[in-house]
Amino acid sequence: MDKDVTQIIYTNDPNAQGEEKQVDVKEVLAKVYGALKEKGYNPTNQIVQYIMSGEPLFITSFNGARSLITKIERDELVEELMNSYIEQNFK
Repeated sequence: MDKDVTQIIYTNDPNAQGEEKQVDVKEVLAKVYGALKEKGYNPTNQIVQYIMSGEPLFITSFNGARSLITKIERDELVEELMNSYIEQNFK
């Protein structure tokens, strides 16, 4: 994929009446991580389980975390995580 998913992903939001809404992948991951941590879950394990299985029930609905993460394709989440890891460890 040529685009940098750390910037913007476009998604169809049912509340946007057919318009596209911008979703920042890093921001979504941060909010989901925070919601999972606040509810006492292991955020890393829960996010990995969601990415591997595609089952949204691994993500809490607290603070809208489940709704947020399901707006982003799982492969885009993996790409963002890999880009971040490579940026921090190899550049």
